[in-house]
Amino acid sequence: MFVVAGLGNPGLLYKRTRHNAGFQALDALAQELCIKVTKRGFSGEYGEGSYQGERVILVKPTTYMNLSGDCIQAVLHFYKCPVEHLIVLYDDIELPVGSLRIRDKGSAGTHNGMRSIIGTIGSENFPRVRIGVGGNNGEDLKKHVLGKPSKQDQALLANAFCDAVGAVRLILEGKLQEAQAKYNKRHIGGTKTE
Repeated sequence: MFVVAGLGNPGLLYKRTRHNAGFQALDALAQELCIKVTKRGFSGEYGEGSYQGERVILVKPTTYMNLSGDCIQAVLHFYKCPVEHLIVLYDDIELPVGSLRIRDKGSAGTHNGMRSIIGTIGSENFPRVRIGVGGNNGEDLKKHVLGKPSKQDQALLANAFCDAVGAVRLILEGKLQEAQAKYNKRHIGGTKTE
């Protein structure tokens, strides 16, 4: 069993903002795996399905970003899912727009949602897929992450969401290192470099 969580803020106001990249990537994954994320509970929205015989729970916390851990802990507890089988998708301002970084574990960095999850479940030992949304270039950080990307950046992010789906599928198959080798590449001006 795996729990895959996409992070973001609920409501139309935040729907296509940079901070909701995790929600958007999870939506792409849900479509790919034919899992409807329409059930309400655990302070979030979730759906159940399977991938290659493995039970998969997809979840989007609706607690706002800085309380994401409450939802994730409740889901892990209810389904008796080990922390190591949690996969989290979220935005990262430290990465160029459209790039991915897949890690098997690690700190929260500056991300409030990840801080909440790690603090609540008491562990950093779970895979995560960080989705680059670009730096704020001197703009107020809150304004930047809660802002909507340009059309050019939206196109780069759409590709990143597809890549994130591919990465999660590999992680579900037990091929995390293969996912890292394939998707942990730098994006410069929208092109990948090794």
